[in-house]
Formats: sequence, C-alpha cells, structure tokens
Amino acid sequence: MGDKSGIEWTDATWNPVVGCSIVSPGCTHCYAMAQAARIERMTPATHYAGTTQPSKAGPVWTGRLALAPEHILTAPLRWKRPRRIFVNSMGDLFHEAFQDDWIDRVFAVMALAPQHTFQVLTKRASRMRDYIGACVETFHASPDGMEERFADHCGEILSMPTNEAATIFERVDWPLKNVWLGVSAEDQVRADERIPQLLATPAAIRFVSAEPLLGPIDFTRIRRFPTVDREYLHALAGRCWTDQTGLANPDPDWAFPGCRFSDGSRGLDWIIVGGESGPKARPMHPGWARSIRDQCAAAGVPFFFKQWGSFRPAIEGEQDWLIVDSSGEWDLPDHGWPEETQVAMVQRNKRRADRLLDGCTHDGMPGGPA
Repeated sequence: MGDKSGIEWTDATWNPVVGCSIVSPGCTHCYAMAQAARIERMTPATHYAGTTQPSKAGPVWTGRLALAPEHILTAPLRWKRPRRIFVNSMGDLFHEAFQDDWIDRVFAVMALAPQHTFQVLTKRASRMRDYIGACVETFHASPDGMEERFADHCGEILSMPTNEAATIFERVDWPLKNVWLGVSAEDQVRADERIPQLLATPAAIRFVSAEPLLGPIDFTRIRRFPTVDREYLHALAGRCWTDQTGLANPDPDWAFPGCRFSDGSRGLDWIIVGGESGPKARPMHPGWARSIRDQCAAAGVPFFFKQWGSFRPAIEGEQDWLIVDSSGEWDLPDHGWPEETQVAMVQRNKRRADRLLDGCTHDGMPGGPA
C-alpha cells in the first residue's frame, strides 16, 4: 500500500482508505477496480473485501468503503527519506460516503510527516472544497480548536497523550504546506464542473490530472458556473473574464482564506495529461494534448505528459493503424471525416507507446521548469 510507484509523477502510493464508485466517463476502465478485485482474490480477509463485484465488463466498485489498518495508515511516519506520495490510488479520499473522521485521520498523518509531499487527487471537488474550507476557516477562527481536533486523532493512532499531540499541532498551519490538492478532469464538461471548486479550495499546490484525456479541454475558458453562459475562468492565469469585458480580477466572493499563492495569483500550479491504457482503452487525439501543452507554455504552468496510453500516433510504415477524429470518435480508414481533424494511430502497450509528445518528454513539476 506504500510501495514504490510506477506512476511517473510520484514516488510512492499510500492508500489509507479504499473503495469507490463510478461518477463519470473517466471511471469506466478504472485500473483500481481490477486491482482491488485481484487483492481480494489473493487475500480475502483484507479490508478490500466487498469493495468490488464481478460484471460482464469486469470487476466494478460496489460502493463499499473501508479504512485501512493502522500499520498502513501510519506508514508515511516510518518513511524517513522525503517522498512525493500519491494519496489514495485505490479510492477517492473525498468520496461522499467517507466519514469526516476518516479524512481527519489521513490529514493528521500528513501533518505529522512534513518531510513528505502528499498528492491528493479527487473527482469529488465539491466535497474537498467543503472539507478543506471548513478546516481553514476553523483554524483562522480558533487555532486551539483545530489543535484539539487533530490531537485527539493522534492519541488514537499513535497512542500519544493528547496534550503532547496538541503541542505538535501548535506548529501546524492550514492549509498544510506539504499537501497538494488536485482534481481529475477527462473532458471539458468535467473540467467545468471541478476546476472552479478546486480554485476555491485553499492549498499549497493545486493541480489537474487530465487522464484519461477523452476530449479537448480549454483551461482558459472554464465555465465559472455550469448554468451561466459567457462567464469564464482562465484557470491557468487565475482570472475571471466574460465575453464582454475580457480578463478581470478574481472575485473575492468565491474564495476561502488561503486560496491565494505567495505571488498573489490564484491559477493552477500544474497540469498532468495522459491517455488511457489497457485492453479496452479509448484513444487520445494528439491535438488535445498539444493544445493543453501550449496553453500551459503560454501561462508558464508546469506541464507533465504522463503517457499516450494504449494508442500513439502512427509512424510512417507502421501497419494496423486506425483513424482518430478530434471529436473523439475512431474507426478504420475511409469513414468520411474531415481530413484536417483526423490522425492515424496505432495500438501498442503502454511501454511501447512511450511518453514522447512531438519527440519531447515533458516532465514539468511545481517548483521546476514549466
């Protein structure tokens, strides 16, 4: 549960809670469902028991959620060498059915391990905003209240006297400086739903994982409110704008304390892009990835190209290729789509598909080159 990770943008994974449920198209071929089912088959008595069930399409989440045993929950405290740690690759920490008490325990451990950087990724952006916003507001209103709340958890988790734990938490500021918060967004609809909530969430670093990327995303034109036309967020620059006025200053009405960064901006700090892998993978049109790369370059935001997934652009002379249209449809040649929107792709396993976008590796990270 805390093993070295094969995920390119992190060093290790940590799963203090497990289980989930499908909420959007990006979940359809979720690798975690199959992995959870495999763990349950191999070791039926683990906390993964009952989190998945078989279906004609393969294992699917049941909606059952579980808190990991204490030795897993406290694992980062025993890792002395600093690591980037992806939190909850086998579930969603902000799932609507996870108790606040469970989330408190996870954040208590992260607060006690400042040597690490924790990367939290969710599809439940609204729940994350509510939880983090409440923590920050409570901290600003009553620091002692936050100390007592998390000191109680430390007493339970580490068998530490509450007064001793409270002393540790006197030095903890909210939002936690070593916790990065991100949302998954596979297309423009999901970006419009989740990114405004993320931008209103206090965090040291805020990022988006556009994986699996199933359609184009314009980060400069995020709909600020799903039901309101012509009012947008430039999510990379951290500005609101309308069709009439152009760029404008951020509106303080949708901010919690601590949303601003040290340089005064409110935009996203990092974008990850990746295609889908696996036997049922859906191809990612190269134009979608190039557009996000170029948007990030223009705004000076780090861009990380994780993978093509199971499909990459065909090289001259390769056989068995198919056509992918910018609409997201794919088929064999001679389907009648406009030539300018098509690209030839080949299906390969993830390793053979590589990580090169137009011949370059993009490993941008917060604090490093964009």
